[in-house]
Amino acid sequence: MTGRVLVLGGTAEARRLAERLVAEGVDVLSSLAGRVADPVLPPGEVRIGGFGGTAGLVAALDGVAALVDATHPFAATMTAHAAAATAATGTPLLRLQRPGWTAQPGDDWRWVDSLEQAATAVAGARSVLLTTGRQGLAAFAGLSAHCVVRSVDPPEPPLPARATVVLARGPFGVEDERALMTAHGVDVVVTKDSGGPMTAAKLTAARELGVPVVLVRRPPLPEGVPVAATVEEAAAWVLRRSGTTRPPATPSRP
Repeated sequence: MTGRVLVLGGTAEARRLAERLVAEGVDVLSSLAGRVADPVLPPGEVRIGGFGGTAGLVAALDGVAALVDATHPFAATMTAHAAAATAATGTPLLRLQRPGWTAQPGDDWRWVDSLEQAATAVAGARSVLLTTGRQGLAAFAGLSAHCVVRSVDPPEPPLPARATVVLARGPFGVEDERALMTAHGVDVVVTKDSGGPMTAAKLTAARELGVPVVLVRRPPLPEGVPVAATVEEAAAWVLRRSGTTRPPATPSRP
């Protein structure tokens, strides 16, 4: 493989993948959506902003030898554009996506398929911790419960009428999460199945406090796209194609 690797990023895994590939001498261009005001930038060249849909991404793939979609598990639109653009250009595509969470003994999880269903599920709560990101809060605007909204940047309106906004960047420890829930009398947590250890402390804290968690399921991935569950597996996929190394790991298919 000759040419650069385009990494659609914004996640910790995307940053670690860029670090690994740049260290191996791979020409990496990381693309960030620009939704966070002060993102942690990966090594190598970085572009910030959207592509303008599938057509724009097709144009951006000129000179790109491979694309790794390492966006958030809920960035369904970008993932769909990546699948369509690479299919149109014949560019090799890999999806890097961390596994979802698995319930532990003592967890009280209620699964839903959308933020709207999550809002319905917590309609009778007194105090709700919302950790679903700042862009989907309109689904909860009609709640009468006290809502603790945690976000890296100020959330976009409309917000619930009784909202307390907590601006903070994780990762958070279990003690931090337990203190937050206790201070606000949280009786239910709403989150997305983001997976990974960096945001899992709230699940442990909720289990220890006996607080139920409403979890939004991930959107389905496009059919036929190979998936790597770890940075190491994704790096191996790229490096095999560059001839740099021949590690044994092989991405699985969903």
